[in-house]
Amino acid sequence: MRLGLLGTGNVARALAHGWGAAGHDVLLGSRRPEDRKDLGFPVATLDETAAHAEVLVNATPGTVSLDLLHSIGAPALAGTLLIDVGIGLSDDYTELSHPNSSLAEQIQAAFPLTPVVKTLCTMDSTAMTDPGGLDGPSTIFLSGDDPEAKRTTGRLLTDLGWPASSQLDIGGITTARGQEHFALLFTGIALGLGSHTFNIKVVPRPSA
Repeated sequence: MRLGLLGTGNVARALAHGWGAAGHDVLLGSRRPEDRKDLGFPVATLDETAAHAEVLVNATPGTVSLDLLHSIGAPALAGTLLIDVGIGLSDDYTELSHPNSSLAEQIQAAFPLTPVVKTLCTMDSTAMTDPGGLDGPSTIFLSGDDPEAKRTTGRLLTDLGWPASSQLDIGGITTARGQEHFALLFTGIALGLGSHTFNIKVVPRPSA
């Protein structure tokens, strides 16, 4: 599958490596691709990346994601699944830029013809692409309004090492705010553990 990753930071590069190893055709998108030729992956403009992709992944800081997507334009994004992993946080990581909503909801509202799925935002880039390296299985969440988009996203998560048993569909795109708001708890847990590489597991009661 042709995957376009918007962004060239740690998250985008980790996902590019993971999906590239699984056999996908990955392209990183940058506003200044001429300055990002040393990443070990092909880098193109944002417009070129959107045109290339069957699935786009927003791996940009949540405070700039909407402006970046608007620069690409709704017609270029229409009909393309957008997996959103962005989180909008203040510089000191103490406040969300979308405190009464979520970035994913705002993207979906701004681009109604682009199915948006929120996932991969409750962990760091190491855990995203190496869930087997954690001490036991854990949970990854999916939020979105389009069932087929979530099924495609689930298959891509499996390619990163997340089995179906670890994937939890928590509902429509409005549930993305729960995933994004976890960022504040994530920061506290990281301070308590002394590490950013961890994840959580939903542990239900045994079935009757």
